[in-house]
Amino acid sequence: MLTTSGFLGAEAVTLLPRVETMVAVFYFGLFAASFDFISGYTGYLSFGHAVFYGTGAYLVVLAANGKVPFLPFDTPFMLLLLLAGVLAIVLAVVIGLVSFRLSGVYFAMITLGFAQVIYVFVRDWSFVSSSPRDGAAVVGPDGAAPPTFDIGVPFVDSLNLAIGQLAGDSVEGLFGVLSFSTAEVSYYMVGLVVLVCYLALQRIIHSPFGRVMIAIRENEERARAVGYDTFRYKLAAFAVSGFFAGVAGALFAGFRRSVAPDNSLFFLVSGDALLASIIGGFGTLAGPIFGRLFDESVREFLSKEGSGGGLLPYLREHLSQGTLDTVLFNGLTVQEAIETFLNGHASLYLGLLFVLFVLFVPNGLLGTLRDRLGGTVASQVSERLSRLRR
Repeated sequence: MLTTSGFLGAEAVTLLPRVETMVAVFYFGLFAASFDFISGYTGYLSFGHAVFYGTGAYLVVLAANGKVPFLPFDTPFMLLLLLAGVLAIVLAVVIGLVSFRLSGVYFAMITLGFAQVIYVFVRDWSFVSSSPRDGAAVVGPDGAAPPTFDIGVPFVDSLNLAIGQLAGDSVEGLFGVLSFSTAEVSYYMVGLVVLVCYLALQRIIHSPFGRVMIAIRENEERARAVGYDTFRYKLAAFAVSGFFAGVAGALFAGFRRSVAPDNSLFFLVSGDALLASIIGGFGTLAGPIFGRLFDESVREFLSKEGSGGGLLPYLREHLSQGTLDTVLFNGLTVQEAIETFLNGHASLYLGLLFVLFVLFVPNGLLGTLRDRLGGTVASQVSERLSRLRR
């Protein structure tokens, strides 16, 4: 991590997100990408997408606490990731069989209705924990130590590293020179899983199946007229989207070692995915990940917390007392202005930025960049490299 003694100094600490923030960007970015997979490529907005994210998260925590029948509490985390995705697939098929009878805003609202039913059910389900409204933490079954969540090759200890803020592994002297903190280990291991999932989603998008998805988005009636069973394609796309949302939720629970209804199943979690997709660009897959990075970076930059940097701590530390006491207007000093307009108002400014994006950058960051380049970034880079070789 960069510190004030690094080559970029305090400005880097102020502008760049913390490693822990980047881990959150990874797993939620995957969730946002799964949301974009169904909403951006078929045109069906899934406002209840958080149900798959929360399903994956709760499966990990309940399994670690020994509350999932036939599943040992020390089941390898990599297997839990797959099971979380499979469980999300089952749920997606059940919801999709009903929801895809509708379209447009009616589809969006019925998915939201399903998600809210499950949210209320889990929030009041005493089986989850003694205080289900507050969520559940990984404590392990009675008489046993809570398990760690390892990413790597199952059952091969030397090829696994545990993730998490408190229970994660650190690495000292790798190859004799490299050392990684627990946060940095989580960064690389969670990032690896997200990268594999992203490449899988990209492969699906660029397959014949993905082309049918895009055809449904552009003109579903025409796609149906040429012989495609659009209902089955939409249902399959919804299931794929649910799988990766479930994996994202499992990564979230594995890193945080806890889950609550409000940060996993609540409809505003889907709203955050929608926000990331709009900022990054609908129908780009990578765009929502960049959109989430932008969202988290702005929140951290405008954070009132001192750890990890941010504009407010930077100004407090680097402005002289004389500057802070300077009167700007009608007795309002610089320090009072900073406290009034910056302290705790990150969400306000992010909302204003969101409005500006909708008005002036409707295709999002990556979508606008592709429009300027005349294609995807990868294709344009490849084309220019081939020209240089000639």
